[in-house]
Order: sequence, then structure tokens, then C-alpha cells
Amino acid sequence: MNQGLLLFGHGSRDPAWADPFRRIAEHIAAARPGLPVALAFLEFLPPDLPAAADTLVDSGCAKVHVVPMFLGTGGHVRRDLPRLVEQLRERHPGVTWVLRPPIGDHPDVVAAMSLAARDGLE
Repeated sequence: MNQGLLLFGHGSRDPAWADPFRRIAEHIAAARPGLPVALAFLEFLPPDLPAAADTLVDSGCAKVHVVPMFLGTGGHVRRDLPRLVEQLRERHPGVTWVLRPPIGDHPDVVAAMSLAARDGLE
């Protein structure tokens, strides 16, 4: 089954805000050649979730992992994103959509941020 990865961020009116997310997507694509990776935003920045999802489906993905690029589980992750993923299921009924926990819940992310926060302390 051809899988894809859809990174989902909040978005900002400042386009530079998305630079780290673009670098993450590029890093994943370089580490996993052949894995379709898309980046989408909830608001302010393109592409939105349906457009990014369409790109992955058009590339042949039959299963798409949606990773919320949020540090915690707030209202967007609890309420908005599940509703949006359900709309993707209706839009593309032949595709399996896997909504994963927010990236900030991953132990490796917590460990990396902890290390970065204490870096430079004497």
C-alpha cells in the first residue's frame, strides 16, 4: 500500500513562520525517498488540508498519516482536526486516513526540546 505523510500546522499571517515546517518536510523527504510528503495549514497559509490531501491522493497514496505539528492537544487538535479528517474520508473514501497524536506528545520531541532548552547553560 502506497503511504503518504501529511504534516499539518496551524499557520500564520507571516509566511516566514512556516520555514521550520518546510525544513522538516524537506528533511523527511530526503531521509525517505519515495515517500510522498505534504505540508498543510489550518489557516492563513496555503495549502489547506484538502488541497494537500488531494496532492497525496493524486500521487497514488492509499493510506495517509496526518501528523499534527502542534506541541500540545488544544482545541484545534481535539475538535477541528478530527472534523477535517472526517471530511477527507468523505472526499476520498478509498483512502485510509490515520490521524496521529500531536508531534509534541512524541517522547523524542520532548527529549529534543528539553536538550535544546538547556543547551548553553553553565
